[in-house]
Amino acid sequence: MKSINKEDINQEVFDLYDDYAHNRVDRREFMHKLGAYAVGGLTVASLMSFLMPTYNMEAIQIQADDPRQQSDYVYYQSPKGGGKIKALQCMPDNTKGKLGGVIVVHENRGLNPHIEDVGRRAALAGFISVAPDALTPLGGYPGTDDEGRALQSKRNREEMLEDFIAAYDYLKLHPNCNGKIGVVGFCFGGWIANMMAVRISGLSAAVPFYGGQPANDDVPKINTPLLIHYAELDKRVNEGWPAYEAALKENKKEYTAFIYPNVNHGFHNDTTPRYDKAAAELAWRRTVEFFNSKLK
Repeated sequence: MKSINKEDINQEVFDLYDDYAHNRVDRREFMHKLGAYAVGGLTVASLMSFLMPTYNMEAIQIQADDPRQQSDYVYYQSPKGGGKIKALQCMPDNTKGKLGGVIVVHENRGLNPHIEDVGRRAALAGFISVAPDALTPLGGYPGTDDEGRALQSKRNREEMLEDFIAAYDYLKLHPNCNGKIGVVGFCFGGWIANMMAVRISGLSAAVPFYGGQPANDDVPKINTPLLIHYAELDKRVNEGWPAYEAALKENKKEYTAFIYPNVNHGFHNDTTPRYDKAAAELAWRRTVEFFNSKLK
């Protein structure tokens, strides 16, 4: 089988994968269209394998047993959403005193190993983090992203938003939390981060990564400082940015936005070939600095 490098892949392949990952084409159509790019020794199977996330030990930056942090699964109540929700809770080891809280919101596939890793990264940055699994009412993240996407499509988006709002309520009462809470979310989670800023007046910070924007009528309700990350090649999500920015300016909201050049939607996820190391590390560094300024 021919080895594949990211640089060998046409942008159209990444765009096609984005359609598949967001349920705009089904698996059969995805594989059929992918066949057009199976040339020069490449096969559909090899392209599929290359594009799918890899959750091996090397792909996880902070292992679950890293002694610098403590992590456990907890449950909290979401009466307006899915009921009892499971989440990964992380904090620095030997925590003394109170910390700022960070809610980590997954993509459209449930609490997979990558998002758990991000939760642990937030802990090592000095926060108590909670990464809920919106698939809890359906049995939780099923072990693969394909199955996770299928499950998440069965849940109501507004009810899932309530699950993450309930995570804010959970952290607000946590004995190790100082009461200042932020949210960081990716893709679907980016939309959740934007909407939590709309819905929660006391939210201290929101960081949507390539997330869908709220309606213009909702922007006046935002009291939360925003740090917004977009990928230049992500035309689908970026279509909504000019109107969102205009509404933020018109309503004099506090925000900073970055569009990272020549990177794809999902550039922060280091388990897929859409990952861009330089952009991901810069965006995460900016995120931690933003949380340090708002949550401590």
